[in-house]
Amino acid sequence: MVNIDIYTSRSCPYCARAKALLKSKGVSFNELEVDGNPELIAESVKRSDGMRTVPQIFIENYHVGGYDDLSSLDQNGKLDSLIGMNI
Repeated sequence: MVNIDIYTSRSCPYCARAKALLKSKGVSFNELEVDGNPELIAESVKRSDGMRTVPQIFIENYHVGGYDDLSSLDQNGKLDSLIGMNI
């Protein structure tokens, strides 16, 4: 099983969309909610080379980016191979 980390915020509609897309693929993920957690915010910024927006999505050690990046990978047929689906 592939490891997926997603840094989110409760009020972020793009976070909800990213989680829904991953759920539709049937994969589990680690949701790391940054609201009120400066340590997680700092971790997310460091892992994403300075990005301060949410969501920030990581598949294994690959930094996908945000929801638009995740959706683009899916539309281009590349997401399934990243998450280990043999389609």
